[in-house]
Amino acid sequence: MTTFRSAIRLSLAACALAAACTSSPAPVTGPAPAPVALPAPTTNPDVLPAVRREFRGIWVATVGNIDWPSKPGLPAEQQRAELVSILDRAQAAHMNAIVFHVRPAADAVYRSSLEPWASMLTGTQGTDPGYDPLAFAVEEAHARGLELHAWVNPFRAGNAADTASKLAATHVFRQRRELVRVYGPQLWLDPGEPAVQDRSMAAILDIVRRYDVDGVHLDDYFYPYPSNDSAGRPLAFPDSATYARYGNGMPLADWRRANVNRFIERLNREVHAARPMARVGVSPFGIWRPNNPAGIAGLDAYEAIYADARTWLQNGWVDYLAPQLYWRIDPPQQSFPALLDWWLAQNTRGRHVWPGLATYRVYQATSPYPLSEIENQVRITQARTNGMLFYNTTATLSRNGGEIAAMLGRDLFADLALPPAATWLGTRAPAAPVMTVGTGPRGSFMATLAPGAGGAAPRWWLVRWRSQRQWTTQLVRGTERTLSLVSPTDASVDWVVVNAVDAASNLSADTAWRRP
Repeated sequence: MTTFRSAIRLSLAACALAAACTSSPAPVTGPAPAPVALPAPTTNPDVLPAVRREFRGIWVATVGNIDWPSKPGLPAEQQRAELVSILDRAQAAHMNAIVFHVRPAADAVYRSSLEPWASMLTGTQGTDPGYDPLAFAVEEAHARGLELHAWVNPFRAGNAADTASKLAATHVFRQRRELVRVYGPQLWLDPGEPAVQDRSMAAILDIVRRYDVDGVHLDDYFYPYPSNDSAGRPLAFPDSATYARYGNGMPLADWRRANVNRFIERLNREVHAARPMARVGVSPFGIWRPNNPAGIAGLDAYEAIYADARTWLQNGWVDYLAPQLYWRIDPPQQSFPALLDWWLAQNTRGRHVWPGLATYRVYQATSPYPLSEIENQVRITQARTNGMLFYNTTATLSRNGGEIAAMLGRDLFADLALPPAATWLGTRAPAAPVMTVGTGPRGSFMATLAPGAGGAAPRWWLVRWRSQRQWTTQLVRGTERTLSLVSPTDASVDWVVVNAVDAASNLSADTAWRRP
């Protein structure tokens, strides 16, 4: 079935994987906007501000240099500067999570002994860029109070046109050719091959064990979206030999869905075994099946790409599901609120459901969204659930002078938010911190923090303080021990409240100080 949404997705896939897009996005560089003031969610300065809970994520796409780096072959220092600019802008817009694309196509945007370096870094797959982008991104994101989720594609493998000369000797196509299928213009790892699932899982666990990531994230690519040959005839995915070996008499479609289900269940189990409080998130195509809910039309992800995302959610195999609801509010065949309500109704295990919003469509050439469409979708989302993700970073943070980020910051994201807790990963709140206050260098007001008795260092400190009867909220890494809350010229702090926050975003009891 061909739909407008599937056409957009296939066009994006062809652009990203086949490098068919010749235009590059404007690099996200230059100074970030000044952080929006952090007013309390209450207008009464004599009331401690409540802790707002909302996931605000952005996808940073690296495949095809969509978001970062702006083009291949930049010096390492320029790549780092572009990434810092993205993170500064995300912090200024009061985002709290970066979903960073680290394994787009059996390659690595990090130092790996299992996969070759990705080509968008240097222009040549397998060439060391001179630093570790994921290690750098984790460090810089955490320094700004931003979570970092490692975005992985388990089954994409690259471009069919690249096989002769552009794939590194360590790429799976050259090491294990029998695991790779050519499907239209793309290379695809066959999800039905046990060795493929083992290989992809090994790469994910390598990331989780070696990097201090807050989560692992998969998008909507499992089996490929349907493609046609040059005569317009549907192409069959070439897995007949795999099916003959492992199908065990199951109908082909059921067997393919079972392969994806097995991987998602294993992902959840093994990631949590390696890093118990890391979140596992998946962002499926936004329609599970046509007519769910009634009147919805479009691609059948259950049949076309064998993604049964409702089962993943209802079995608790994800900590959050971010269906890509890349449609407008009003059209009944793909209604943003109707689909969001349907997905929320499927959440029988109480996991998080956070829709993906298509900010890039504000700037598309055909039928662009008005800016008000994104604003209204955010308002609808905030009325129904506790988080959302934006695709993509360039559109959200920098296009047209960063107008989307500015719109969000004026009202919708005017205050800092803490990601909602994944209580099923651990319900025991961290110990309340120990705090002492005093005067720091040049008369600045200082707070010294330590974990509570018997407690480990938290993931974050949530700090709220009042100065000149105005509240400020800040999220600080749990490794920090000394905080300067105001400049040396302002000694008017009279109320400080600190909470420890663990890796599942559980909050400790308050530790408070008030000026006598």
